[in-house]
Amino acid sequence: MSAADRIMKGLFGVYFAAFFVYLFAPLAIMAAATFNTSRFPTVTPWQGTTLEWFNALAADRGMWDALWTSIMVAFFVVLVVLPIGTAAALVLTSLHARARSFLYAVMVSPLLTPGVVIGISTLVLWRQLGVGGGVFLIVLAQSSFIICYIMLMVAARLQRFDRTQEEAALGLGASKFMVFRRVILPFLKPALFAAGFLAVLQSIENYNTTLFVRGFDTPLTVYIATKVRTGLTPAVNALALIMVAVTIVGAVTYEAVRRRSRTARASKEEEQPG
Repeated sequence: MSAADRIMKGLFGVYFAAFFVYLFAPLAIMAAATFNTSRFPTVTPWQGTTLEWFNALAADRGMWDALWTSIMVAFFVVLVVLPIGTAAALVLTSLHARARSFLYAVMVSPLLTPGVVIGISTLVLWRQLGVGGGVFLIVLAQSSFIICYIMLMVAARLQRFDRTQEEAALGLGASKFMVFRRVILPFLKPALFAAGFLAVLQSIENYNTTLFVRGFDTPLTVYIATKVRTGLTPAVNALALIMVAVTIVGAVTYEAVRRRSRTARASKEEEQPG
């Protein structure tokens, strides 16, 4: 290995390490602050190790209610955005290039619109129809831009779809609904799973849009923002640490199940006579 290659390898290692430090250092500091006796979410100065903030979290009824509201909103958002986003992607990929470009620009425009504008416009529109703020408006407002993410992810998956499979199924007498259910939908399953997970994350972390349409309902992000003004405690860090741990356990479990399923499928294929 030449000196230039060693230098490049060393620089790549430094960049790789810096990237992961930048990515995970905030999470490490957040987790450490959960165990600090200080009443503020900080690691300096370290005033002692404690588990009392988990007890404070368990006793914070308002935070649990806010978390439940966010989960409920995310659930309904997924129910709305997955079918509509998938339908939009199917329409988009079936059009000619010129019409596709125009429709693509129209469909992704909500992503370029500030969340404040989406929130205010949704509230103004539905108030004219006699509907006040609440979970219903939160779902509608969030769905208006989260649909764009779903459409883009499903459309990207459809770019790899072999259209001859659809044509063959139609030629064999299958209806369009059967083709979608038996051919297209199984092909889209990984993209739909990832898109649904992304929709949940986008819904739970959204603040700008949700703030204007929430009415008397308080999702988690709004609750935490309110606590920042009135007095934030490391109980929030405890909740964040639990959510991170649940996410990691879920990801590891899913990967283990996926690998086991793939191994079992490969073994079954090997056992079959050629």
